[in-house]
Amino acid sequence: MSSVPALLARTVRVAAAVSPTLAGDIAYRLFFTTSPRMPVRPADAPTHADARRGRLTVRGIEVTTYDWGTGPRSVLLLHGWRGRASQFAPLVRELVAEGFHVVAFDAPAHGSSAGRGTDIRDWVDAVEQLHAIHGPFTAVVGHSFGALAALTAARSAVPTPAVVAIAGAASPDAFLAQFAEDLHLDAATTARLTERFRRRLGLDAAGVAERYDAARRPLPGETSLLVVHDRADRRMPDRDAIRLHTAHGERSRLLRTDALGHTRVLAADATLDAAIALAVGGLEAVDALGTTAAADSAHRGQRAPRRTSGTTAAAVTTTTATSTATTKPPVTRTAAMVPNTAIPSPPPSAKPTS
Repeated sequence: MSSVPALLARTVRVAAAVSPTLAGDIAYRLFFTTSPRMPVRPADAPTHADARRGRLTVRGIEVTTYDWGTGPRSVLLLHGWRGRASQFAPLVRELVAEGFHVVAFDAPAHGSSAGRGTDIRDWVDAVEQLHAIHGPFTAVVGHSFGALAALTAARSAVPTPAVVAIAGAASPDAFLAQFAEDLHLDAATTARLTERFRRRLGLDAAGVAERYDAARRPLPGETSLLVVHDRADRRMPDRDAIRLHTAHGERSRLLRTDALGHTRVLAADATLDAAIALAVGGLEAVDALGTTAAADSAHRGQRAPRRTSGTTAAAVTTTTATSTATTKPPVTRTAAMVPNTAIPSPPPSAKPTS
């Protein structure tokens, strides 16, 4: 879920030598830690300031909501653990330029929202409330833990034609497993952590899988999926993302990037182009980005990728409805979308150093 300082990781391992139960309880508290809160990056500040703000009450906690644009179609964005809505600023600018109304929120204990603790139920509650206010959504986009929440909501009370899962996973088990691996937890300590996690949700193993595992219980048949994951992601290696992609067959596309890690992939041109393409034209538009030939893109009747965001135009605000940037060529095969009939074998994932 979140990175843990080496000293705290060693504390858990020392405790495990005395009592795996005690160590598991400590690991459980660390797993759900949300501090320190992420500040708004200077590059994202203009878009963040440009948002219209609102309030929701999510399980008794006041949550800050944001929306941009006035288009007839709406897209919902869900940040990840220790993240905040402002991280989506490049995508917000792109979507607004395409005529979308964009909605986001800071989860409890994140960003500008109140609260000292949270879990996936809060993300899903907020999504359901925003769906009632602003829905239906043309697409729901989630990053990391927010991708898991997007998948969960889209499989229950928030139907949507498209889900984008960026640096995410198919189920909570992937986050628990990676956390245990990061801390080098033994089996007994990991079992206690998992037990506490399930108890918090009021579910057993089967209940967690039924409610939250989007590979074992995929999205509705009418929902398309775009999975975006960087090969160098050390916070959440791509094993479970591949499982998610595979489970959805021909209605999923996989975008692999390189050397961007867990967070920078959010603002990558390839990510922005693919997410916009899915929202605008569905899987056919995403497929059109998988070639280096501009003529082929034109032959398929798709627009050329455009850029009002990313590293070359990071300060553009959402009040700008058209792009002044030069048009970039389509995404190359180094970050190509591939259908399930052409999944490359993933290389060994890089492991965290702490």
